[in-house]
Amino acid sequence: MSIRNNFAIMAGKTTRWGLHTFLKGGSSYPGMLSQKLDPTVLEALSKDYEVVIVTGTNGKTLTTALTFQVLKQKYPDIITNSTGANMLQGIISTFLEHHSYKDSSKKKVAILEVDEASLVHVTKYIKPKAIVFTNVFRDQMDRYGEIYTTYQLMVDGAALAPDALIVSNGDAPIFNSKETINERVYFGFDHLPDGETQAHYNTDGVLCPHCHAILNYNFISYSNLGKYYCTNCDFKRPELTYRMTDILKMDHQSSRFIIDDETFEITIGGQYNIYNALAAYSIGRIFDVSADDIRAGFQSAKRVFGRQEVIQIGDKEITVNLVKNPVGLNQVLDMIGRDPEPFSLVSILNANAADGTDISWIWDADYESISEMTIKQVTVSGERVNDIKTRLEVAGVLPENLQVVPAITDLIESFKAAPTKKIHVLATYTAILQLRKELANQNYIEGGM
Repeated sequence: MSIRNNFAIMAGKTTRWGLHTFLKGGSSYPGMLSQKLDPTVLEALSKDYEVVIVTGTNGKTLTTALTFQVLKQKYPDIITNSTGANMLQGIISTFLEHHSYKDSSKKKVAILEVDEASLVHVTKYIKPKAIVFTNVFRDQMDRYGEIYTTYQLMVDGAALAPDALIVSNGDAPIFNSKETINERVYFGFDHLPDGETQAHYNTDGVLCPHCHAILNYNFISYSNLGKYYCTNCDFKRPELTYRMTDILKMDHQSSRFIIDDETFEITIGGQYNIYNALAAYSIGRIFDVSADDIRAGFQSAKRVFGRQEVIQIGDKEITVNLVKNPVGLNQVLDMIGRDPEPFSLVSILNANAADGTDISWIWDADYESISEMTIKQVTVSGERVNDIKTRLEVAGVLPENLQVVPAITDLIESFKAAPTKKIHVLATYTAILQLRKELANQNYIEGGM
C-alpha cells in the first residue's frame, strides 16, 4: 500500500486514532509530515473534488469565506481552509482533516485560499475548475518584490492547470496586461457614469502595459481599480461578465448593492468587500448557484479572523482589522471613517516575516485622513511602536491624544480604560495573533483562529 493511501486511511479513521482532534484548528503539521513521506499526497487527497482557488494580495480570506457559504447552499459536501493556512502544507492538512472513506453521490467541492507565491506549488498537484484573482497591490515587498513579480507568480501557477478558468477582477489593469494559457472571465464595477480622471500620482500599476502611457479612467473605485483606458493605444478594460451596477447602501458595518439586476447585502463594511462579494457571486454563477441561494450564502457568512471581527470586553466593542499594505489600510480607514459614533483608534505594528519586515509602507498610507474622524483617543503598540508613533505624529495626531502601550499584552487594560465604547483596532498579522492570544488567556475569546 502506498504512503499516500496510508495517510488516507489515517485521516479516515478519526474516531479510532483521534486524528481529527489533532488536525482541527488549522495546524499545518500533518501536512508537513505527510508531504515529507509522500511529496505527491495532495494529488491523491484532492482527486475527488472540484476545486476553486482564491489568490491575490488582498481579500483572499473574506472572498474564500463568502464563496464557501455561496457554494454550500447547493453543494453541502464542501471543505475550505477556513483558518487561512494558505500554503502547501496547510492545504494538505485541510484535505487530511476532511478525508473519508465514505462514497458520496453528491459533488464534492473545495474552496481554497492560496498564497500568491504558493500557487505554483499547489497547482502542481491540484487542477482546479477555477482560480480567482482578487487584486495585486504592493504587499510585503521584502518577500514578493513589485506587483508585476507577484502577478507573474500567479500567472505561472495558473499555467500549471491550463484547463482552470481564471476569474479575475477586470477593474485591475494588471490582470489584462498579458496573455495567459488559461481562459479568462472578468468581474468589476459599473456603478458610476463615465467621466474623465486619472489615478493619484502615488498609485502603482497605472502605466499602459502596451505603450507605457499613463492610463486614464472613466471612473475609479479606489487605488488603480476602475474603468480604465489608454489614450495612446487600444488598451482598455475588458468586457465584464459579472457586473456590480449600483451601491444602494455602504457604511462601516454593511453594504447593499446590485449585481446583474439582483440586490444583495453583506454584513461587513467597506467598498473593497463589495469586490470580494462580487468575486464570490461570480464563482456562484459559474457553479449554477441561484441568485436566491447566493443571497442566503452572503447572509450566512460570518466575519472572519481580523476582518471587522468584533470582540466584546465589558461595555467596550472592539473591532479588529488586519492591515498590511497601503491600499488595504486606506480602505479600512475609509470604512471606519463611516462610523457615525465617536471611537478610539488602536494601531499595532509588528514587522515579522508574516507581516513583512519592510514597514516603509506605512508612509504611503493615508493616515492623515484620521484627522477628519471623530476619534477621542489614539493608542499605538507593537514591536515597532516607535515607528507607528512617529508616523501618526506626522499625520497630525496631537501628543495629548496619543497613548503609547508598547506591550500588546497590556492592551486589554487600555481597552477597558478607553474614553469611548467603540474601539477600532488596526493591526498587522502577527500583532493580531498576539492580541488574540492575550484575549484568550483572559477568557474574552476562545483560543485558536
